[in-house]
Amino acid sequence: MTRNKRIIISEYPYFITNVSHRRYPLLLDSIDLFWNAVDSARKKIQFELYAWVILPEHFHFIVNSGKGNISEILKKIKQIFGSNYRRKHGLFNGHVWQNGFYDHIIRNEKDMEKHLNYIHWNPVKHGLVTNPFEYPHSSISKFMDLCQEDWGAKENGMEGDFGE
Repeated sequence: MTRNKRIIISEYPYFITNVSHRRYPLLLDSIDLFWNAVDSARKKIQFELYAWVILPEHFHFIVNSGKGNISEILKKIKQIFGSNYRRKHGLFNGHVWQNGFYDHIIRNEKDMEKHLNYIHWNPVKHGLVTNPFEYPHSSISKFMDLCQEDWGAKENGMEGDFGE
């Protein structure tokens, strides 16, 4: 299998998509393990998590890797979560995550806004809620002052495909 070469640019925000193995819906049932893995990885590799949404079988982040390497950050999160998930469920082996992940370097303010909108609208896109403000596993509350009350409601619709 060919490995993607990643362009690593320190101090830039990245949009990340990561998917569970065979899209098995394990994340929301293990949300505590997920955030524990993120926090543990952050202690080992400093990075800033700017925006996020956690869905049953995948997540999206906007993360600033600081001086770190985005591949190492995702590797650490995936390792810690996978190990703890297998231990919790009595599994001795097996995949928890799909190989690799999708990344996109945020280029400018317009690109950032586009990806923030995508992240926060994602639960509506996947039919989990009709209004993104109703979804508890996203960072939308950090951005409420920037949004109108009906922003992202299903009837307003959004478009875009960003690495799923």
